[in-house]
Amino acid sequence: MNRLPELSEDALSPEQREIRDTIASGPRGGARGPFPAMLRSPELARRAAHLGEFLRFNTSLPPRLSELAILVTARAWTAQYEWYAHAKLALKGGLDPKIVDAIAERREPPFEKDDERTVYTFCKELHETHGVSDATYERTKEAFGERGIVEIIGLSGYYVLVGMTLNVARVPLPEGEPIPLKD
Repeated sequence: MNRLPELSEDALSPEQREIRDTIASGPRGGARGPFPAMLRSPELARRAAHLGEFLRFNTSLPPRLSELAILVTARAWTAQYEWYAHAKLALKGGLDPKIVDAIAERREPPFEKDDERTVYTFCKELHETHGVSDATYERTKEAFGERGIVEIIGLSGYYVLVGMTLNVARVPLPEGEPIPLKD
């Protein structure tokens, strides 16, 4: 059961309504996922949406790699809704379905592209050890530069916030959708 469900129109303050409408009219096309819960703190919702919009749509990384970073984060947190939403976006962005399946099953993905292996290794190491080794850092810096490193960290951190929010709020999947991640 959703602990922090979408507030009714009558329950929204003018500030909450304005923020919800701004989020919904942006590139996301709606205020779904963590935003109904986050609206309990309107300024947090506003700032999170702004940061998330940059990270999803405007980093130096192509969608295939941004979504890969998000999937590694969703898997680390077993964030079902986050996985449900972003697995589709990863496939649409060009990530191989075999990679998506392997991450879901906690197996080493069969990478054919070095940039994907680099992002995966960086993110997985970051989530598991709360840092990265010098070798991983240097490989990632060589591939994406310092800007790319910072953006990968930003994607990982932001989607931890999203995954935590979704998990604590118990945001359900759309009706009829199977649970995508087995723990």
